[in-house]
Amino acid sequence: MKQRKIPMRKDIVTGEMVPKKELVRVVRTTEGTVELDPTNRANGRGAYISLDVEIAKKAKAKKTFDRVFETKLEDRFYDDLIAYVDHQQARKELFGDAK
Repeated sequence: MKQRKIPMRKDIVTGEMVPKKELVRVVRTTEGTVELDPTNRANGRGAYISLDVEIAKKAKAKKTFDRVFETKLEDRFYDDLIAYVDHQQARKELFGDAK
């Protein structure tokens, strides 16, 4: 059987190439709002971040998404991002790779 290609994306905080399933997409929509995209299908410009709480906290400290999307984001967005990443990380530990 032929080996399937694993899609890779770049984590904008660490700069590492990581399998897409281990990342969460953040998107700036056409209306200019920035939001999490758990489906990976929303329209707009996307950027990826690893499912690691420490990396999400680094993104908050450096205001990474402010720079990437050229907009001013509230701390609430980063807090929501950290909570989402923490939840997904715990879910992955409990259930394995099944999503």
